[in-house]
Amino acid sequence: MKIDRLIGILSVLLQKQSATAPELAEKFEVSRRTINRDIEDLCKAGIPLVTRQGSGGGISIMGNYRMERTLLTNAEMQDILAGLRSLDSVDGTNRYGQLMEKLSVGSSDFMTGDQFVLIDLSSWYKDVLTLKIEQIRAAISENRQVEFFYYGPNGEGARAMEPYYLIFRWSSWYVWGWCLKREDFRLFKLNRMDKLRITDVMFEKRQVCPPDLGEKQIFPGGIKVKALFEADCKWRLVEEFGPYCFREQEDGRLLFFADYTKKESLLMWIMSFREKVVLLEPAQLREEIKEILLKMQRNYGGGEKQGD
Repeated sequence: MKIDRLIGILSVLLQKQSATAPELAEKFEVSRRTINRDIEDLCKAGIPLVTRQGSGGGISIMGNYRMERTLLTNAEMQDILAGLRSLDSVDGTNRYGQLMEKLSVGSSDFMTGDQFVLIDLSSWYKDVLTLKIEQIRAAISENRQVEFFYYGPNGEGARAMEPYYLIFRWSSWYVWGWCLKREDFRLFKLNRMDKLRITDVMFEKRQVCPPDLGEKQIFPGGIKVKALFEADCKWRLVEEFGPYCFREQEDGRLLFFADYTKKESLLMWIMSFREKVVLLEPAQLREEIKEILLKMQRNYGGGEKQGD
C-alpha cells in the first residue's frame, strides 16, 4: 500500500542523513519513478525534503526541520521491536522482520546488542498454527465467516463463526467471535480446531467488546484444595501458583491451599505428582482417586493378561 511506503520512506529519512532514489526503490521494491512520485507527495504533505545531485547527494529532510531523529524514544522503539519479533515467531511470512528492518534503518543498536527483551510465541504446533492464524486474520479483515471442526471438553462437532479477535493468552492462541450454533460470543482455542476454512459468507460486524480474560472470569475457582506435597515439589508449586500457595511443615513437606475450577483438571494435576502428594480435601475427590488407583492396579497388575 502506498501509505505504508510513504511512512517507510519518512522513517528511513528520519533515521539517516540522506538516501538516494535507487536505494529507496530497491528497499521498497518499486521503480525509481514511483519513488520520485512519493517524494513529491511527501513534499505536498508539508515535509520539507531536499534533493542534492552528484556525488554524495541524495534525498534528505531539511536540517532545521529535524528536531528529533525519531518520534519514538529508544525504549519505546525497543518495545515495538520486541512485539514485532514475537509475532514473527508464529508467522510464516517474515513480514514483521521486514517491518523491523524498515523501522530500525540507521539505528543498528535496535537490532543487535541492545535488544534485551526476546519473546517467542511459537509452540509445538507452529506449522499448523501459523496457517490458522493467517486464515483467521484474513477472515477478520474481510468480514467472512469461518468453518471448522472443534474438539471441546463438552464434545466435538462442526462449528461456524464470525471471527473478531485473535488472542494470545495462557500460553495459547484463541479466536473470539460470534458462534452461529450457540448464537452467542464464544472463545475457541486454535489447537483444538481442525479443517479450518474461510467461507464465502460475508457478515456485518456486530457491536462487540473483547472478552473478559480476567482469571476470575475464566478460572472462577469453586473447589477448595488442600494437599500435602513432598519438599522437592516446591519449584513446581511456585511456578504454577506462586511462592505463597503453601506452608512449609516441620518435616519439610508443603501444605498446599488453592481454588480450582474443574474437577477433571484437578485430578489430572494431582496425579501428575504421582506418589509425592497426598490430597487432603475435598474428601469426595480423595475417594475418586482411590477408585482410579484401583482400576489402574487392575490394568497393570498381575491378574489376567490384557487382550485375552
